[in-house]
Amino acid sequence: MTQIDLSPQKKKVADKVVILSKELIILLVVFTISLFSFLFIAYRVFYLDKTGADEKAFAFAHSLVSNDMTEIMEVITFFGSHYFLIPANVLLCIYFLVKKRGRYSIKVSAIALSSVSIMFGLKLLFNRHRPLIPLLAPAKGLSFPSGHAFMSVCFYGLLMIIIWKEEKAHPVLKWTLLLLVIALLLSIGFSRIYLRVHYFTDVLAGYSIGSLWLFLSSYIIDRIKPAGLTSAPQAP
Repeated sequence: MTQIDLSPQKKKVADKVVILSKELIILLVVFTISLFSFLFIAYRVFYLDKTGADEKAFAFAHSLVSNDMTEIMEVITFFGSHYFLIPANVLLCIYFLVKKRGRYSIKVSAIALSSVSIMFGLKLLFNRHRPLIPLLAPAKGLSFPSGHAFMSVCFYGLLMIIIWKEEKAHPVLKWTLLLLVIALLLSIGFSRIYLRVHYFTDVLAGYSIGSLWLFLSSYIIDRIKPAGLTSAPQAP
């Protein structure tokens, strides 16, 4: 069989096509799973009125209640609140601007701002009220989907994408950081259930729609090439 010898320029183009195909496949898989998960949860909660999972989650969380655990959950839930995420997004944008990686700064700000609009729109659309008996102080606003889960997926999920694409990072460090971020992300969701300010289905819906929007918007932004911006490093 004759082996085709590609020029460096053609090989570079071929590599980009392969990367683009992989990213598109990942996007389609995540988009499909996230969309159907969100629709399935919404259908069960608002059409079938099935809330057994919420009651079981509250019962499990109640079995763990203690003063020490409550203090831990209050700290964890802070990292998914707007009090933390707004300055964290601003600082991340500034960091990438200083590092002259404009694409990442645009991606962080665009995803943060758009996700807030989507979150409030969905809350108004479904109009689900908060759990009646919060563990501590009642939370403001509507319940479905969880804003903490939604916004945390958009912020921490983007961090995971950036970490994954960082070619210079040592594999052990990269996986350690990814696992720590995943653990924090899941803990934030559980803290909302523990504090009884969100239902289990609120949190799952927030994770689902947040993942959908994160991957879709990230993919779209990566396809846009404004003049003067540094391209984000591609995944190997």
